[in-house]
Amino acid sequence: MKALVYHRSVPRYLASMLASKLAPRRFFPSVAPLSLDDVPFDPPKGWVPLRPRLCGICGSDLGLLRGLESPLLEPYASLPFIPGHEMVASLEAAVPELGLSAGARVVVEPGLPCAVRGVGPCRSCREGRYNRCERFLDGELPPGSFLGFTRRAGGAMAERTAAHASRLLAVPDGMADEEAVLVDSLASALQPVLDHFPADGSTVLIIGAGIVGQHVLRCLRALGSNSRILVAARHGVQASLARAGGADGLVATRTRAELAGAVGGRYLPTALGGGTIEGGVDMVFDCVGSSRTFGDGLLALAAGGTYVMVGAGARLAGVDISSLWFRELTIAGSSGCATGPDPRRGGERVRTYALALELLASGCYPTAGLLSHTFRLADWKAAFGTAFDKRGTGSVKVAFDLR
Repeated sequence: MKALVYHRSVPRYLASMLASKLAPRRFFPSVAPLSLDDVPFDPPKGWVPLRPRLCGICGSDLGLLRGLESPLLEPYASLPFIPGHEMVASLEAAVPELGLSAGARVVVEPGLPCAVRGVGPCRSCREGRYNRCERFLDGELPPGSFLGFTRRAGGAMAERTAAHASRLLAVPDGMADEEAVLVDSLASALQPVLDHFPADGSTVLIIGAGIVGQHVLRCLRALGSNSRILVAARHGVQASLARAGGADGLVATRTRAELAGAVGGRYLPTALGGGTIEGGVDMVFDCVGSSRTFGDGLLALAAGGTYVMVGAGARLAGVDISSLWFRELTIAGSSGCATGPDPRRGGERVRTYALALELLASGCYPTAGLLSHTFRLADWKAAFGTAFDKRGTGSVKVAFDLR
């Protein structure tokens, strides 16, 4: 079968890192350790074979191709692998235990916790927090935390793939593939919203208005938050989508004085360091995870506020963290999804992926413009090039169309 394959090559990874520093908005396929190959279809024993229909390109895929992934995460992947964990697919065979017949459309929760690996549940999995699984290196599968980053547990950037039956959720008949392919990115934004749902009357700042930031905004509104929500958007397309998603205000600042004004804080000049801010917002969802956004997030928070890193940051440099202890801030991270407390159900814990599918199917979740571009698998170079250059192309979510 035809599949995109990410190969182990330290020289090419380092070359991608250098190219990204020199031209961060360009994709250099000639140096990336990625190629379209003919490979055998060899899924894990007992997994359900699938025909991908659409597969989204995730920010983690882009980070890998830019050479920006943390070396600390290397043990949690196994190469070579077929990327692609944001998928809507058709079943090649029936799954009687789920009441699904061959040809049915499904989405696939991509985590590979204890239940998928054939080992007894670890503490986190027993608690329903299987995104924190402590045995991603063990069991019947090669090491890896996600489908699409693990040898033999290949993703959907291919003509065929497979998944463990426990990871499958049926797509409602009335839902288009173009909406279903958004489930995974929605779920990764929904998890931190469930875990850190803001109090009534609070003010929230979402930093980053790409696909994850757009989902955080829409999840807050869909779950009934009455918070005042500000969104920091870099590009015009992102700003328009944020307005459509229910943002109360847009933030576009270059200086700390401008940031203070945008978040309702008081700017305090300093002789060195560019000034600080008194007061601000109650909660920050940082959907970028860079040194700049981390520093701005801490400064934008009022005393006792909460910063949530949703974007998959790797390294921070030159950030003054004195606000952290001086303002007694709380910092939290978020990775993937599992279960979370639904504020509409009195805090009852629900499966996050299923809730994401429910929100999309409700008809009250605005999706127009979120899936911005689709490409054939053969056009993978153009697809990644479009995803890299958000400013030039207006891309939000880019996906492969394998139908």
